[in-house]
Amino acid sequence: MKKLVLIILLTVAATYISLPINKKFDLKLGLDLAGGSKLVFEADMSKLDASKQEIALDSVRNVIEKRVNLFGVSEPTVQTSQFENKSRIIVELPGVTDTKQAVDLIGKTAQLQFFEESGPTNLTGADLESAAVVFDSQTGKPAISLKFTKEGGEKFAEITGQNIGKPLPIVLDNNVISAPVVQEKIVGDSAQISGTFTIEEAKNLAIQLNAGALPVPIALVQQTTVGATLGAESVKQSITAGIVGFAMVIVFMILSYGWFGVVADIGLLIFGVITIALYKLIPITLTLPGIAGFMLSIGMALDGNILIFERFKEEKLKHEFHQALEISFGRAWNSIRDAYVATLITCFVLANPLDWTFLNTSGPIRGFAITLALGIVVSLFTGIFVSRNLLRIFVKEGKK
Repeated sequence: MKKLVLIILLTVAATYISLPINKKFDLKLGLDLAGGSKLVFEADMSKLDASKQEIALDSVRNVIEKRVNLFGVSEPTVQTSQFENKSRIIVELPGVTDTKQAVDLIGKTAQLQFFEESGPTNLTGADLESAAVVFDSQTGKPAISLKFTKEGGEKFAEITGQNIGKPLPIVLDNNVISAPVVQEKIVGDSAQISGTFTIEEAKNLAIQLNAGALPVPIALVQQTTVGATLGAESVKQSITAGIVGFAMVIVFMILSYGWFGVVADIGLLIFGVITIALYKLIPITLTLPGIAGFMLSIGMALDGNILIFERFKEEKLKHEFHQALEISFGRAWNSIRDAYVATLITCFVLANPLDWTFLNTSGPIRGFAITLALGIVVSLFTGIFVSRNLLRIFVKEGKK
């Protein structure tokens, strides 16, 4: 009993008490709840062999994912889709309504090259280790500080040594963004791009250079903006549905099983607290399908109790009360285990954590599967451990 009380108290404390640590335990809302933008890009694979297209598409997704993450979007979703010889990348950006800025950041190829008078050099963006926004010490304007890899630094030293007194154009996506005159051989792994950048332009350029160049050109084919008002309305309706459903379940259990139902309802409340706490701690990004998975897991949380209670009705005719209770838990376990394992297998297939191409890769469906699977695991704990120990306590109190 003491252990059970301790677990409940710790769970409630973790959920509702503000601890002095640098982490916000807020629920993460997906695009359909928080509002934002959905962008669909199509990759041009016409110049690639069919055998290399899948690898190229994955590379595009990785670069876009890096750019979006560096941009600072909360909980973005980037996934690929191949259908009818069309290779697409679907980007969901919760909270971002300025799609132009997002498209400019994501869609540019960011191919950086250093030129000399005789032509392009072998020093490119592939030789970069990192890029950062700085301010030019002479003009005070935003600039880009470049740090090369060891090999890139050696190339840079050789190129500057051969071009003293000559301009060294720096070209991004076939546009000259800076053409500094080399004053002396620069030994080291650092350089600076100066120009007429605004702070925002410098920031976006640094993000593009850090994330790398896109391996194939992409074009925006669809964009959708979900307003925050629609998201707020969805949240409101979901909460209302959850409260109504939760209340109906509680009343049903009490009317059907009496004080056994009260115990099941207490376990259900603990289930809700633990589940929400885990959503915040992990954290889980909630979408409308994800909320549906949570709602379904509420029913699964009571499923085990119902099996046990129905079994108890039979066992109490042959055994004393406390014996019938223990036997009911033991014999109902096989059915509970099979039902939960079957559901978890279904969740695994829907979530597709290994990214098998012949299975679903939809973000919303994965969200449904993850919240349902998490609910199943928590309900197994509350249905078997919490409810069982509460019933044992009531039996002991009844004996007294």
